[in-house]
Amino acid sequence: MDYLSLFSSMLRSRYFEEALERLSSEGLIYGTYHLSIGQEAVSSGLAASLSPDDWIVPTHRCHGYNAARGSDLFRMFSEVLGSRHGLCKGLGGSMHMTDTETCNLGSSAVVGSGIGLAGGAALALKRMGRDAISVAIFGDGASSRGILYEVMNASSIWHLPLLFLLENNHYGMSASAERMIAADGIYRRAEGFRIPSIRIDGNDVLAVEEAVKEAREHILRDHTPYFIEAETYRLCGHSRSDKLLYRTRGEEAEWKEKDPIALFSSFLQLSSISSAEELAEIRNEVRAEVDDALERALSVKDERVSCSEMESLVYVPSSFRAGGSGCTHRGTYRSAIREALDEILSNDSKAFLMGEDIGVYGGCFGVTGNLYRQYPDQVLETPVSEEGFTSMAAGAAMLSLHPVVEIMYGDFSTLVSDAIINHAAKARFMSGGQLSCPMVVRAPIGGMTGHGPQHTQCLESMFLNIPGLKVVAPSDAFSAKALLKSAAKDGNPVLFFEHKALYNDEGDIGDSCTYLPIGKAIVHGSGDRLLVIGYSRPFAVARKALSSISDSITMLDLATIHPLDEKTILKEFGRIGKALIVEDTPLQGSIAESVVSILSSSSSYKPGCIEVLSALPVPLPCPRSLEEMVLVSEEDIRDSAYRLLSL
Repeated sequence: MDYLSLFSSMLRSRYFEEALERLSSEGLIYGTYHLSIGQEAVSSGLAASLSPDDWIVPTHRCHGYNAARGSDLFRMFSEVLGSRHGLCKGLGGSMHMTDTETCNLGSSAVVGSGIGLAGGAALALKRMGRDAISVAIFGDGASSRGILYEVMNASSIWHLPLLFLLENNHYGMSASAERMIAADGIYRRAEGFRIPSIRIDGNDVLAVEEAVKEAREHILRDHTPYFIEAETYRLCGHSRSDKLLYRTRGEEAEWKEKDPIALFSSFLQLSSISSAEELAEIRNEVRAEVDDALERALSVKDERVSCSEMESLVYVPSSFRAGGSGCTHRGTYRSAIREALDEILSNDSKAFLMGEDIGVYGGCFGVTGNLYRQYPDQVLETPVSEEGFTSMAAGAAMLSLHPVVEIMYGDFSTLVSDAIINHAAKARFMSGGQLSCPMVVRAPIGGMTGHGPQHTQCLESMFLNIPGLKVVAPSDAFSAKALLKSAAKDGNPVLFFEHKALYNDEGDIGDSCTYLPIGKAIVHGSGDRLLVIGYSRPFAVARKALSSISDSITMLDLATIHPLDEKTILKEFGRIGKALIVEDTPLQGSIAESVVSILSSSSSYKPGCIEVLSALPVPLPCPRSLEEMVLVSEEDIRDSAYRLLSL
């Protein structure tokens, strides 16, 4: 064992964070940071026991883990200072120090949500056959989050190479674990998931190193997760604004006596491993290393990325080009999506499906069908834990796999929004381009099925102002298959909303060569008297309602609702000058509002030339007759269309 390297590792973290405190006092740090002074034994002991190929997902208190795993200190300082030379080009800051060169997936500022990403990394490592583990690092506060238990359950039944490392520093921000956690030993909760667990002295770096070493061996040998609770204490505040009003000076003094660096220094001297003079020399060397890195970072602190560089980091550029042979066959919207999934799994060994009841049941709406028989290694049926498995899908995607997640009902988008909004959408930007998240999330939306207010919502508008996401909502069988296949090749996180009322609709379906471009609206017809704009079910209803006057109108299927195809919208409206917009959501904050905003900038815009048909601003009731009152109908569409045509 290299004792002196362990000592240097702890010092590197301590001196780095002490330097941050000095920068803060000098007014050189914008925003907040979270220090781990007093907890260095956990990060250094962990790093000493891991393979270079093992992945970690730290908490927002991440500096020690970055330093211990070997992140460049100059780039760490630059990240905190907001410089383009930072690990993440200065875009992530103190709480988001992704470093793929050291297998660090990046920390999560949302307490506990990194656990799901670590679970996904473990899933990816297993699927790729790697002899490596993933480590989910979290604090005692996060032990009250449901995501932990969802991932513990999934990782246990799937036998994932995942280490749960709990840093119990006794405080979740200001709330003491004693008051907030109903357990004498959080680690014991793992037993309920058949996960071996242990509690250790987290201020003893050798105890941490040994425990992690044994846990790693166990994980790889027995193919089961492992749980370590490391008891430690932060000798500083939660963040730069913390006045430490919630704990006594006596308590702090007691833990100061257990400072892990001081304890290890005494051990090294008492064991004759090193002398006081040798340790002093190491301290000087590490301090000089940290000071040199800081000096270099300060010299370039004002070198920022440009606005155009930031914008280029929101989406992965797509080199994929859509096209097709022109060959079609008949089928339903449901079968079109199944065909797309079949082709995705057949052509991409990195692709896999995740979701509830997608095995023998064939999916809640029968979309996945028998795919579980055709691709037993690529169809992963999940527990009822939407946040957990969607977060894991995001983590797996960050390690280059291509998950397609099925959410049983679009209403449950609320449950997976953390994974989608805070991680999948921001991964590329927040990591400064190191990561991408090529995943698809499929979800059935909409009414006309009698499922009631919590199973019939169209919540796609929730995601319209989230940079980094693409949102697709096809209106027919042809576009459903072609767009889903394109989504799987896009390289970015794509939300794919399927309308339940369309599943049985029949239409033409393209062959295996057919793809449609994401971000491009689909133009039907060439009439010059009225432009009808919509997506999903309302657009399909409009096509049917206005089929008798199709020669007079042009119909524009948005298909991709984020980002919108502004160019085509303006081109067609500029040619026609009148527009009817149809949608199944209430108007406020909807797609229609965005389209109206675009149209109003056109030179062809005149007051009264645009009409919008939206759902009433009420939840969808169960009775069919009341559903029809809330949603846009064929009669509504015909009446509005004829009124506009008469102008």
